[in-house]
Order: sequence, then structure tokens, then C-alpha cells
Amino acid sequence: MTQQAEPGAIPDEAPAAAPDDSAGADDAGGSERVERSGRAERKEPSDRSRAPRHQDGFGAAFCASMAALCAEVVVAASVGVLVLLSREHQGLPTAPALAVAVALGALLLVVLLSGFVTAAAVMPALELSRRAAARAGRPEGRWWTVGAVPAVAAALVIVFGAVAALGALAPAHPLKYLIWWGALTVGLLPPALAARRAARRVREDRPGSVARRVARDGVLAWLLVGAIGATAYGTGLATVYQPPKLHRSDIAGVWNDGRGGTVRLKEDGSAVADGLDTFDWDGMGHDRIQDCNGSGSWTPVKESGAVVGVGLKIDACGRYEKNWSVGGTAKEPRIFHEIGKQGSGKRYMLKKMHGSKG
Repeated sequence: MTQQAEPGAIPDEAPAAAPDDSAGADDAGGSERVERSGRAERKEPSDRSRAPRHQDGFGAAFCASMAALCAEVVVAASVGVLVLLSREHQGLPTAPALAVAVALGALLLVVLLSGFVTAAAVMPALELSRRAAARAGRPEGRWWTVGAVPAVAAALVIVFGAVAALGALAPAHPLKYLIWWGALTVGLLPPALAARRAARRVREDRPGSVARRVARDGVLAWLLVGAIGATAYGTGLATVYQPPKLHRSDIAGVWNDGRGGTVRLKEDGSAVADGLDTFDWDGMGHDRIQDCNGSGSWTPVKESGAVVGVGLKIDACGRYEKNWSVGGTAKEPRIFHEIGKQGSGKRYMLKKMHGSKG
């Protein structure tokens, strides 16, 4: 049987202490001040977060330099292709799909290389000009950048020239280093000046993208080069090179390599080699050259009724057998074949001696 306590037997709980008004006011005021100061402290980083990430304009300068380098390479390559079309050349793609694929691949490679050159040369030149101007106590003008580019170009030529000399176990001719330094200086000046201008616009909070303007001007220059080239070839001022179309009687005669090696091709199909160079690719970047002396035979390689090549076979030279391509002009024909690894671009060439017949 449960016992029920009387209502009076249970003591009332002590009432909660009433807050002190004065203390509450002080605490409220203090809290408000802390809250306001906290807002002010939180407001500072928010203002900084809304500021540009690169106050020095590094990103804008990098993009402007890449755009200038890409424009330079594309325009220069277009001029080179137009000039190459009028001269003797080998291996240019003729199929439209293949030409487009090669162009896209080359463009991607150019973009990657422009980023590397910007990081390795252009940005160091900007930093060098900035430090030199600060050390001299003068404002950084464009002439500081113009002076820094040759210094960086010289450093790059020294470094890469030393690496190349170690790889080849011999230094190149001093004139080559001078030519590379001059070409590198001329090539780096436009992207360096464009990068400096882009960085300056960012620091001064001026609108407009230098990289976009450089890309636009590059496209316009490329279109202008294409229009000039199309006009030159379309009006006949320049003609696309075509290998000479020779006949069997044109092939017969004495062919000389300019170093004492000759081969006589007779009209009856026989051939006599005297000091003809043979190249054996060793797979290590070098050709083993030996003289070929002896007799053999030759056959014309025809296409559409015209001779486009010569098949030469000399039994006395370890069963030497090689196909030669026809080049040069009808007045000065040449035959050649590629040496070294495939795609090396190196050729062993013979020229026909004037007045020689089989």
C-alpha cells in the first residue's frame, strides 16, 4: 500500500536566482561589442577573398605570353609552308584528312611548348626586369624588359648548348650559338612585352584582356599571310614544286656525290660504282660509312610513264640494293635516298654531271 505524501510535506524548490539587471546589461553590451568585433574580423577576410587572386598579374601575364608565342609559331610556320611549296620538298601530307590531323597535332604541340617556354624564359625575364628596376630605384618600364630578354636568352643558350655539347661529345661552332641567341632574343621579345603589359593592366585594375587581343591579332596576321600566299600561287607568281619527269635516257650518265664518289648508269642497264658511299645505321645515332666499288645494274622506277626513281644494285658491295628518288629540276636532276633512322630528314644525294651520257 503506497503512502501518499501530503502536499505540504514536499518542500518547494528554491526559485532560480533572478539575473542581475546591471550584470545583464554589461554582458549584453560586451556581447554586442564582441559580436561586432567578430563581424569586423570576419569581414576582413571576406573583403580579401573578393580581391583578385593574383594582384601581381601572374596569370594574365602567363596567358598573354602563351598567346603571343602561339601566334608567332603559327604565322612563321604558315610562311615556311608557303615558301617550302615552291621548293624541293618531301613528305608533305596531301590528303585533306591527314593534313588536318597533322595541323591539329602540331597546334597542340605548339600550345604545350609555349607554356614551357613561358615558364622557362618569359616569366624569368619579367622577374629579372622587375628586380633590376627595383635595385636601380627606378620605375619598371618596357626597356627593362627589353634588356632582360637578351640576358635570359644567353643563359638558355649556355645551358642547352652545354647539354647538347655533352651529348654530342663536341661543342658546336661559336657562330651557331650566336645565331641561336639572336633568334631566341627576337622570338622572346613580343611575348615578354605582351606579358608585361598584361600584368601591368591587372595591377592597375584596367579592363580588357591582353591575351585575347594578342590572339585576335595573331589570327588576323595568319589570315593575311594565307591571303598573300593564295594570291601568289593563284596568279602564277609562285608555283608549287614538282619533281622533274625524266626518261630513261635522262637517267643514263655519271652521277657525283661531290666528295669523289661516283656511279655510272649506262643505257643498257649496267652500273659501275666508284667510291659510292654506303650507310649502315647502327641504331645509336650514327651511320657507318663505307665505300662501294664494283659493277651492278640499275632499273628505272616509273610512275605515269615518267621516271620517278632509280633502283640500283651493286653485287660487289655486299649485295648493295637501294632505291633512289628523283629530285632537283629538269636542267639539274638529282637522285637521293634517306640515310639514318627513318624520318631523320638526312639525305645522300648525287648530282648528274653536265654533258655525261650513258
